[in-house]
Amino acid sequence: MLHPQARALIDLMAERGVPPTHTLTPADARAIYRERRSFSQPAPAEVSEVRELRTSGPHGDIPLRAYRPLGAPAEAVLPVLVYYHGGGWVIGDLDTHDVLCRELCNASGCAVIAVDYRLGPEQRFPAAVDDVLAATRWVRSQAQALRIDPARLAVGGDSAGGNLAAVVALAARDDADGQGPLPIAYQLLIYPATDMRRGHASHSSNGQGYVLTQDTVRYFHDHYITDPAHDLDWRASPLLAASHAGLPPALILTAGYDPLRDEGLDYARALSDAGGRVSHVCFERQIHGFITMGRVLDEANTAVALCAAELRRALAP
Repeated sequence: MLHPQARALIDLMAERGVPPTHTLTPADARAIYRERRSFSQPAPAEVSEVRELRTSGPHGDIPLRAYRPLGAPAEAVLPVLVYYHGGGWVIGDLDTHDVLCRELCNASGCAVIAVDYRLGPEQRFPAAVDDVLAATRWVRSQAQALRIDPARLAVGGDSAGGNLAAVVALAARDDADGQGPLPIAYQLLIYPATDMRRGHASHSSNGQGYVLTQDTVRYFHDHYITDPAHDLDWRASPLLAASHAGLPPALILTAGYDPLRDEGLDYARALSDAGGRVSHVCFERQIHGFITMGRVLDEANTAVALCAAELRRALAP
């Protein structure tokens, strides 16, 4: 059964006439996504340091935001989570996920570096992949200046960001960009999109009535993917990679009332079947996007605490 708080949120959105994302232009969808965060997200936690950074990739400059946890000594060398925000490769930015990054930073004891990758439809696949891979390589190359431990570098993200984190782990294993080794210590995949074909049963069973609908999934897909053949590319559909062996340990979170639920579970199975270490936790009563909604959904705070605890454990010295 859907969590009562999630049901109340869905009913409130309907009562207030919040327009479905797929009915909006990308510009309007981005603006509404930024504006509504003040209703559903907790107040931003204080951290010891926030820095705006910038690197470059194949398509130009990439903004980054670096966080260090409250109480961390200024010169301490910390593990790091490179985080890619959700939003269907079309919406979302450093601000929409600022609260979550602060929460993960403080609770895990890790530095967090968020990546503001390019979005569709202005920059379509594989621009986002190119950006996050370039940014992650830069973070590792700047370990000394950033006061982070390159041997304890994790990648993570929610939804589209979870997709990108899985892709970075695959690309790093295979040196897909030909830039040399990029050791990844851990993957944090929060309700990730893993199969662009969108054929899993949960796309139908959870396709209407739970905020992320089949129409919105199609909207995001079509603003990101230009060629149907790209659906079969592992850089878009990491579930379709030729092999899932030799990948970093992972935590995969899914939500019971999410169209992406089943492909997240299948990705966990693929990692396990290939001999990898993976934990899969499904928040059975929740909807897609819930982890950022800690002001109105108690289980969001539980999920953040779980992610942070696993990062702390996995990245311990």
